[in-house]
Amino acid sequence: MLLIRNGYMIDPKSGLEGKYDLLIEADKIKKIGKQLATPGDSCRVIDAEGLLIAPGLVDVHVHFRDPGFPDKEDILTGAKAAAKGGFTSVIMMGNTNPPIDNNHTLQYVLDKGKNTGIHVLTCANVTLGMQGKELTPMEELAMHGAVGFTDDGVPLMDKALVRSAMEHTARLDMPISFHEENPELIAENGINRGKASAYFGISGSPREAEICLVERDLQLALETGAHINIQHISARESVELVRQARKRGANIHAEATPHHFTLTEDAVIKYGSFAKMNPPLREEADRLAIIQGLVDGTIDIIATDHAPHTEEEKARTLTKAPSGITGLETALPLAITYLVQTGYLTMRQLLRLMSANPAALYHLDAGYLAEGGPADLILIDTAAEVIPGNYASKASNTPFTGWTLNGKVIYTISSGKIVYSDSE
Repeated sequence: MLLIRNGYMIDPKSGLEGKYDLLIEADKIKKIGKQLATPGDSCRVIDAEGLLIAPGLVDVHVHFRDPGFPDKEDILTGAKAAAKGGFTSVIMMGNTNPPIDNNHTLQYVLDKGKNTGIHVLTCANVTLGMQGKELTPMEELAMHGAVGFTDDGVPLMDKALVRSAMEHTARLDMPISFHEENPELIAENGINRGKASAYFGISGSPREAEICLVERDLQLALETGAHINIQHISARESVELVRQARKRGANIHAEATPHHFTLTEDAVIKYGSFAKMNPPLREEADRLAIIQGLVDGTIDIIATDHAPHTEEEKARTLTKAPSGITGLETALPLAITYLVQTGYLTMRQLLRLMSANPAALYHLDAGYLAEGGPADLILIDTAAEVIPGNYASKASNTPFTGWTLNGKVIYTISSGKIVYSDSE
């Protein structure tokens, strides 16, 4: 048993907030109350005075590169990075090698995830081989444990196929997530067409590449009733399209990454390939529009798009280096520093975006604190200084190394067990 005393608890799902003790038995929260008695000598007690008790974070967008690219990351190291960052549940994307378009690869991922200490779940692919031509056996993959569907990393260009995929997922009552970048409009990916592309003397990636596919898929969602997730939104026009579609009653969800609400295309000029990602960092007006979308509920999920790469890959010239940055170990301090401490969000609102909302989209028993609920929680020192570095991930491809942030995870507890401790 584990007793957490004297912490300030926030449950974003119920709204319960205040100073509480939590008693954990096995993998459940047995009791939440004031000044709980220690049940016995065998019970471990953690004094959480000055700490925030929050649900374990839920990330619906991670790349663990396993199977296929173990030099970048694997499921074990990805899970360690997640635990250090305060995430107790993560959902992998299917762009592995082989891709997660079949039961064999699906079971490999799920079985390996069971040995990590946290909850590693996965989406399956929308199309076979991520080729955008033929749908995967969605019903079968759902039956064997996939929690959603996406070809993230490869935009789906066939409108009729996208409609069919939405119809399938609507019948299954499962989410389908979309990487919205029209490759026909992009000369060089990962760099915004504007100040950044002009600086490097290239054409880059225009905002229209995202906008046109977002507009298409929002309309299809309205027509099919599918639960869709617009992944890593980057353009202010896309935010407004989502806002208007949600008003029309569609089952629309959208996610923002920490890098898109903290950085602009200026970061690519400063950090080079470490700030190259798809979709690219755009203008200050886009960054502010994303924050406003988080504030008013248009964007209802914060996801990391954790995308590890090797040092050798990121050392290539800018146009040849792969896109993507790591994010699991920096997401929470970036969000606390740039959203909460700046006054845009309360801590409860932030936790909803990083736990309750993503859990709800994927029908997970996660993202909340309640008696009888899962003992997945984190203890945070929201004022403590964090300087990213010394990563648990295999990769360190991020521009945030060395930044001074606030919000340190002190303990991560998953299924009632301490899977990360800042002091151990």
